[in-house]
Amino acid sequence: MNYSEGTPAFPHKSAVVDHLNLFVRHHALAIEYDIHAGEVSFAGGHWVIQTNAGTRTARHVVIATGRDRVPYIPQWNGMENFSGEIIHSAAFGDAKTYSQRKVLVVGAGNSGFDVLNHLAKVDTAHVWLSARNGPTLLPKRMFRVAVHLLSPLIARLPTKAADAAMAATQRLAFGDLTKIGLPPAAAGGVSRLISQNTAIATDDGAVEAMKAGKVIVLPEVREFTPRGVILANGNLIGPDIVVAATGYRTGLEPMVGKLGVLDGKGVPLFNGGDHDPTLPGLWFTGMAKCPRLLCQRQDAGHPAGDDGPSSRRHRQGGRTSAQGDVRNGGRSSRRVEKGVQRLRTEEREGVALTVTAFLA
Repeated sequence: MNYSEGTPAFPHKSAVVDHLNLFVRHHALAIEYDIHAGEVSFAGGHWVIQTNAGTRTARHVVIATGRDRVPYIPQWNGMENFSGEIIHSAAFGDAKTYSQRKVLVVGAGNSGFDVLNHLAKVDTAHVWLSARNGPTLLPKRMFRVAVHLLSPLIARLPTKAADAAMAATQRLAFGDLTKIGLPPAAAGGVSRLISQNTAIATDDGAVEAMKAGKVIVLPEVREFTPRGVILANGNLIGPDIVVAATGYRTGLEPMVGKLGVLDGKGVPLFNGGDHDPTLPGLWFTGMAKCPRLLCQRQDAGHPAGDDGPSSRRHRQGGRTSAQGDVRNGGRSSRRVEKGVQRLRTEEREGVALTVTAFLA
């Protein structure tokens, strides 16, 4: 089901909510809200889900809580004694509250630049960016075109060609970012997206603020003191608040941690149409380590590095949704609708109860 005609490239949140509600009405889905799912266990022929509303059983469990659910802040030495504030970028809030404050943003990824884009429009006292690696950075729009609309074209390029295309676009839009202190990116944008799930950063004013000297790029954080932050070069700065744009974790360990389906970072070992044949009915969606179109570059949709025995076992479970989406070119929404219809049929027949699990 597509968005209605005329929906802008960056839809308002109300448009997203309306779209989801329309999908629910269209399929007559009986959704229970405010159900917090806990541990999920397999009982042979069905699944048992512990919830705040009692124990539920189901033939299928679909976990769609996303990869970026639990904010992650590194445990820096001395941070517990720091006299200022330390928050995650998820708690950034209204940029106006940072007026006349000294702000250190840690991390030059997608979240870090999102924070900087907002701070660039506020009259702060100081803004520093602590960056270990430089980003792959694209403008929000280029020649009045929303850049993200070009992603399907980039996704069909070989990885090295896609990396080169993004690097050329970044250079054309911003020039040489190392001249304003940003370190080079550790690898190409698409390569990092596939192997590390490092999102492409978007600029909407941050680079201009850097070039104007409003945002100062600094080395990575080494440790905290009660008075401030010591950087890798030994310099001390004194921010009022530190915004850690340091990523997220899935937080799935309490739910499925005992099932052996997560990697060392808590990311599911299979996603989409893939499954574990020893755990029938357990599905993850939206958990791929790379966007759907890019996942075709890896064996059975799995990123490089997940090639241990458990990953190989999961690969044998079925064809990935990533491959299906690439081959069918845009028919993914119809396939989702067919899946919903199939599961609704099973539910009517009393064969299965479909549960989409959202953690508390």
